[in-house]
Amino acid sequence: MIKMKDISMVYDNGAIALDKVNINITRGEFVFIVGTSGAGKSTFIKLLLREILPTSGLLVVNGYNINNMSTRELPYLRRSLGVIFQDYRLLPNKTVYENVAFAMRVIESPRRLILRSVNSVLDIVGLREKYKCFPSQLSGGEQQRVAIARAIVNNPSVIIADEPTGNLDPETSWEIMDIFQRINAVGTTIVMATHDRTIVDTMQKRVIAIENGRIIRDEASGGYGYET
Repeated sequence: MIKMKDISMVYDNGAIALDKVNINITRGEFVFIVGTSGAGKSTFIKLLLREILPTSGLLVVNGYNINNMSTRELPYLRRSLGVIFQDYRLLPNKTVYENVAFAMRVIESPRRLILRSVNSVLDIVGLREKYKCFPSQLSGGEQQRVAIARAIVNNPSVIIADEPTGNLDPETSWEIMDIFQRINAVGTTIVMATHDRTIVDTMQKRVIAIENGRIIRDEASGGYGYET
């Protein structure tokens, strides 16, 4: 699913964000990416989304060679990925239903399929009854549930989540993680960058720790491992 071979990323100002990183993430894994601020986690996520290109090395995501893919291939890569951010990034003038449906409309899915799929994912995240609400009428946890529904509505093979519980209280965070575990249980690969020590330590999933742009730890059932 995701392969990094000797990936390095050096920004124009000379800052080394990643230094000869080697990672393989296979189908169905649940992987936490951890590290202190500035360690390289954000660069790692941006590379997977092809928002930036590596300075050197080989990066393959869902069969696409990120280094050499054409502009025409980019929409197909991103269609195979579901992306969730800390700040939700919902469209404020659209309802819950419309926010989720938008992800299908941009790829010109049939109207009947949109209706069926949106209702299905709203059931998964527990928001079917709030489909007419606007983001401003929802709590932070509910907004993140909408973001998750939008991310999974096109059945992506990989979910990339960047600090998805960063703005949420502990109880709501665990509700969100329960949804992620259910998504993962049906075979969807999840790659999640997080600072949440309690979640990482409790869930005991694969943990990849980054420090100063290097992989310092890669454990199958690991913990957070940093002092707070």
